[in-house]
Formats: sequence, C-alpha cells, structure tokens
Amino acid sequence: MTRLIAAGIALALTAPAAFAQSMEITRHEDRAGEIGSEEFFSGTAYVAPVFGAQMNDVSAGEVTFLPGARSAWHTHPAGQMLVVTAGTGWTQERGQEKQVMQAGDVVWCPPGVEHWHGATESTSVTHYAIQANVDGSAVTWGVKVTDAEYAE
Repeated sequence: MTRLIAAGIALALTAPAAFAQSMEITRHEDRAGEIGSEEFFSGTAYVAPVFGAQMNDVSAGEVTFLPGARSAWHTHPAGQMLVVTAGTGWTQERGQEKQVMQAGDVVWCPPGVEHWHGATESTSVTHYAIQANVDGSAVTWGVKVTDAEYAE
C-alpha cells in the first residue's frame, strides 16, 4: 500500500511536466520580412515580424530604415515601445521637435500620440517596434511625413 501511495505521488508530481510545452527558437535568418508598404513608409524600410501567434495580444516587428526612410504619421491605441538595436535615427511627436534615437535607446510613445520614426538623412537605424492590439488593431496610419517635415 505504501508503494502504491508513493507511486501515485510520484506520478502526480511528474504528470504536469509531461504536458508542459517546450521552448522554441526561431532563428533570425528564418524570420521572413518584406519591404514596407509605400502607403505607410517613405524610402526603403525592411519589416520582419519578431513573433507570431504565440503572443496574440502583442505584435512586434524588427524594422530597418535605410538613410532617408521613415514611417508615415501614426498612432497606437495601447502605445508603442521602440528598442533601437543598431544605427541612429529620428523620431518625432506631432507638434514637437524631432529627437535623435540611437542603438541602446528605448523610446516609449503613449497611446494615441501621433508620431513617426525612421533613419536620418545619412544613417540607417534598426529597432524593434512593440505594440499591443486593442480591438484587433495595433496601429492607425495617417498621412506620410512630408520632405519638409522630415527636414525640420
């Protein structure tokens, strides 16, 4: 009887591990990306998703802007976090001065704040853009940043 109880306890303690999920690694070279849509980007921006359906309420993209490239004006219903991983770029909130962002910087843009981000005229920049979905949407795109706005 004691052996039966011990076996039952051992089975109960190990059973959850048998049903646990395992870690998964997606290699950088296996994350297919594409050139950003001309509707939402000026210049060349390469956008690669960071993760898929595992994080169904959060989306993230690794975005590389070549010199002169930038996003259109846009907002995020739950805000957006930019983690700059390489290069130097600019970001700007509507009505404010353009700000420099560079490798190692983290930029928080609050919900509903209209902004853009991209490369400088002479340097590229890469960042992870992370944002939560609200009612199935993570971004509301606006008009493109004009050359005059970009040059300010």
